[in-house]
Amino acid sequence: MPAERAGYTVTMFLIDVSSSMGATRSVELPPTPNGEQRTTEMTNLEWALQFVKLKIQEMIFNGRKTDQCGVILFGSEETENIIHEKNGGYQHVLEYIPIAQPNSATLAKLDALQPSEYSGDPIDALIVGIETQDIYLNKKRTWTRKIVIVTDGQSPMEIEDWEATVKKMNSLDISLTIIGIDFDDDEFPFHEEDKSTIKVENEAFYHKLTSALNNGLVGTCVFALQEITRPDMKETKSALMGTVLRLGDVDVRPEEAIEILVKASKCTALARPKSWKKFGRREKNDDQMQIDKDEDKTVFAQLKMRSEYYIDHSTQGGEEQDKMDTSSDDEEDKDKNLEKVEKEQLIRGFKYGSTYAPCPDGQFPRLNTRKGIDICGFFHAKNFRRELAMGEVQYIWADPGAPQQQVALSSIVQAMYEKGVLAIARWVSKDGMDPKMGVLEARVDPNIDYLLWVQMPFADDVRKYTFASLENLVSKNGESITKHPYLPTEDQLQAMGRFIDSMDIMDSGEKDDEGKPVPWYDTQQSYNPAIHRTKQALFHSAVVNDITSNPLPPPHPELLRYINPPRWALEASKDAIAECKAVFKVKEVPKKATKVRKDGHVRAVDEDEDMLLLDKKPAASQVPVSLELGARLAKKSAASDSETEEESDQEPLLLEKRPFNALPTPERSMSPDVDPGRAPGRIIGSTYPLRDFKTNLAQGDVVTKAVEDMGVIIKEVVLRPFASRRHKEMIECMIAMRDTSLKEDEIDTWNAFLRNLKGSCLKEAGNSEFWQEVQKLGRSLSLISEPEAMKLGGQSEFSESASEAFITQ
Repeated sequence: MPAERAGYTVTMFLIDVSSSMGATRSVELPPTPNGEQRTTEMTNLEWALQFVKLKIQEMIFNGRKTDQCGVILFGSEETENIIHEKNGGYQHVLEYIPIAQPNSATLAKLDALQPSEYSGDPIDALIVGIETQDIYLNKKRTWTRKIVIVTDGQSPMEIEDWEATVKKMNSLDISLTIIGIDFDDDEFPFHEEDKSTIKVENEAFYHKLTSALNNGLVGTCVFALQEITRPDMKETKSALMGTVLRLGDVDVRPEEAIEILVKASKCTALARPKSWKKFGRREKNDDQMQIDKDEDKTVFAQLKMRSEYYIDHSTQGGEEQDKMDTSSDDEEDKDKNLEKVEKEQLIRGFKYGSTYAPCPDGQFPRLNTRKGIDICGFFHAKNFRRELAMGEVQYIWADPGAPQQQVALSSIVQAMYEKGVLAIARWVSKDGMDPKMGVLEARVDPNIDYLLWVQMPFADDVRKYTFASLENLVSKNGESITKHPYLPTEDQLQAMGRFIDSMDIMDSGEKDDEGKPVPWYDTQQSYNPAIHRTKQALFHSAVVNDITSNPLPPPHPELLRYINPPRWALEASKDAIAECKAVFKVKEVPKKATKVRKDGHVRAVDEDEDMLLLDKKPAASQVPVSLELGARLAKKSAASDSETEEESDQEPLLLEKRPFNALPTPERSMSPDVDPGRAPGRIIGSTYPLRDFKTNLAQGDVVTKAVEDMGVIIKEVVLRPFASRRHKEMIECMIAMRDTSLKEDEIDTWNAFLRNLKGSCLKEAGNSEFWQEVQKLGRSLSLISEPEAMKLGGQSEFSESASEAFITQ
């Protein structure tokens, strides 16, 4: 479906208010909480107006000034329209609401409509609507024109020269929708019994009229009311924002760099449900009470946000206030110690260690950045970590008005597509704005080449949390454990595998045109219940007069399509679930009620109560000893985690007194866990290798394992990108490793490690700079020779001269 331009639409609603619209009908309501069925009586006009009001609610909800509508009545007692004023005729056609952006007053006017004692011609109303819309859009030829007729089909109409009307509508590209009360619909399906002759003829004419139009539709009202609550996804055109795509350094080496003028637009956008606002009953003054004395009205006003700031002098100068003393005298003294300050007197401060760094300007100077998208490098698409993609996706197009720029961008896109690579890009939206890092993906379509950009996190945005391995357990001696209550057996793995296979819902949906089954779940048919249910509740509350007597109807079936798994999938997995329960010995564990002693003391938590799937018990400092201590630790941890979050500018809803101290010293927060970088099966990590090495040597029984792992870690770190910043640390690790190897008879391990390290460093993709630093230390970091080894009772295959030659060559 091609994307429509949001807004820029005028919809004319032609509503039948003839006497036949006053007929009553029984309408089903949602059942009561007890399951009892309920119905209510309303006129056909009231029932049909729900559709009109819901359509207008959509315009109010979107809030676009270019989304406008007008209402024309036919069958009204009065006659007032632009054609009648000029030429006469067109009786009982009233321009009830002029074309404008709808608001709450529009809905109020619709609520005031009542059936009349007259009948009106729908064709007269259609011609008046076409003329009224055409005059209003005289200078807005690109706007979309829509007309909606709501009628019961019982009014007589003059159908002479209807072909001229169709020709006029097609020339103006007007779409016509006819909503008929109790019209027949084979697709719904619905068929009215004992239909009058005039309604049968009118209904047949409406189908003939819409079939002659380029864009016409006839539907029954009951189906329209059901479909209007269907979750609707409208694709809209995003505005093109100009920017520059750069490859290379255009300032230092302009002859080796290129700049391409491009346009950016949104590919995806985050959708959120409308926020609810708080209202309070407004107190009436004497003038308002005099005006509303004859009317029982309750006026509500939206609550505004406000904050007041106070300095608490009682906590300054080292004074401490007893928190347990809550006498009235102390409360009065406390209020005396509070000094109110205005917001203009405050300055923003940023936390710096255990203090605050004031920033009078509200923020520190920004980076001197330049607007544009700079390509920093390329990497293979297979190495892209999909879980790191964040935020909205953007299209990157070539400038539509510059053919040369289109050819330049197309060449880059084609090259990236053929090589199967992605580009790392740095995006600055405006000069001086903070940069964003992301990736560019090439897309080649039959008619156009373009790029997709998605933001990626910085290193500071990625947090790593470590936990014990679920597959590999290591003993204190560094040996791998294969059998343990925490490790699954082969039977358990097979049972879980069968359970997962039984829940497979791929290729189990409806069949396509070729007869092949499609996946049961389709992301394009999965809607956000929070957005659409909130929207439905908002619309319904604004349309009905009494929410108690006419409660919110149930959600549309499409909204609940993927809420619950398919029944056949649950049936297919019953046997697999039973097998898993038997193999894993799953039993329901009743909750233990915590006994509280009379003195209020809370028992200590058992040592192993909260430990799940750990290869070792946590340290004593990590075991909670009481609920009170656990709450304090959790509170500190939450404060630590929130330190990096940006301070919200939103103020509280209600007025409150908040003590404010000028640049207070915050409580020192707990340090977050750091990833030791320890691979499975290793006892030395890449984060703090020397500390891990010394810790394991202190145990005395894992020397060989520690030396071997240290050699592996040194080689890994040295051969990584940007390893120069850790050269000094790795040399310290080598010194400690060589000294230990000499003393603990691990001479062969050291010599093999050093030869391997030299060969890797001197390769083309190695790290020759690090090996040069090792050579500067000379003989002290070379191979262990036979004379050195003999002094401590060891053996070596290298002579002293071979050892000296190895480090100098």
